[in-house]
Amino acid sequence: MKDLKHLYYFEKLLDDANNELVRQAKEEGKKCVGSVCYQVPEVLLNLDGIFSSRLRAPRTGSLEMGTYYMTSFLCEYTRALLERAIEGGYQFLDCLLAPDGCTMINRCVENMELLKTMPKEDFFFEYLEVPMKADENGLSLYVSECRKKILNSLHEHFGTDVSDEALRKAVKEYNKLCRLITEIGEFRKEDNPRITGYEFHIITMATYVCPHYLLIDKLEETLEELKTRVPDEKKKYRARVVVVGSEVDDVDMIKLIEESGALVVADRFCFGSLPGRQEIVLNDKDDVLTQICSQYMYACMCPRHMNMDKFKRRKEYVNELAKTYKADGIIYEQMKFCDPWAYERMTGTHALRDEYNYPVLSIDRPYAVGNSGQIRTRVQAFVESIEIKKIQKEGNK
Repeated sequence: MKDLKHLYYFEKLLDDANNELVRQAKEEGKKCVGSVCYQVPEVLLNLDGIFSSRLRAPRTGSLEMGTYYMTSFLCEYTRALLERAIEGGYQFLDCLLAPDGCTMINRCVENMELLKTMPKEDFFFEYLEVPMKADENGLSLYVSECRKKILNSLHEHFGTDVSDEALRKAVKEYNKLCRLITEIGEFRKEDNPRITGYEFHIITMATYVCPHYLLIDKLEETLEELKTRVPDEKKKYRARVVVVGSEVDDVDMIKLIEESGALVVADRFCFGSLPGRQEIVLNDKDDVLTQICSQYMYACMCPRHMNMDKFKRRKEYVNELAKTYKADGIIYEQMKFCDPWAYERMTGTHALRDEYNYPVLSIDRPYAVGNSGQIRTRVQAFVESIEIKKIQKEGNK
């Protein structure tokens, strides 16, 4: 296929947390609000005069300092963020909002604060308590925390307009971004998709780490380009897979999977599009913030929510994705030492294999996959096993 016009541009935006568009927005006088989790509602961080940046640690090398303060048996994502903060890699931020989504991310951000990694005089940290269960009591807590720790803090420190009208405007702009990502993602359902999983992940990732309003033009042009893009006549993949699991901001992970013979047709992971890029629907009757929080909480597929109906829904959601995107198998990944996803990966793998009859590859991986020979070998073997099952199935007809 012909290369996408803006793909290299999107790739370059992921090379540095303080990327070109972040610098442009800062020069325009906007404040940058850092976050580390889906459970800090992104739409609330993109009101007038502010924009969000989800923290990553691209091109991670040594984790020596992060490990010193957090030990080697905590997840590498949190250690990498702390390492980068100590190096001064997040000086462009004006505040950082962190939920208690897991103990490790809390310890990471607390260390950033205690070590004074953000020297700006007016810089502030906020820690949100988020619900363990997605129910009415959980929603009440979530709304209260988002109002107090996000909206009130942004208004107090930056003078941000946090009125219902401002929230509705932010939702409208956010939905425009989500529609573009969704429409681009629709091409992945094709029998011979005109966009690869790697390309889609690059584009989606850029929307998490850049000011949304500065990306819209490039996203619109990419969508129009895809409408006329012709895929290669011969399919370059041997199996279609859904990737499910924990935090994946390393684009090399998706690249490695696709170089091993699989095509990633759908994603259900942190930094992914499902459900991370779904539109927010508001009515004119109910409280705006409550509606926003409700949709984030009930759409969330994080194992942070421990109630059984949410666990069942997470399995059903993966099954729905696999059917919709015509997947041949599922890759269930988990970053090493990620406690919430360690439990979920074990139970989810068995459920999808035994209850739904999908071939499942379960992977325990580092934060930066790079060119891991071990993971490459396992994905290649998984693809081959799917091919063998297809041949056996055809032979039994």
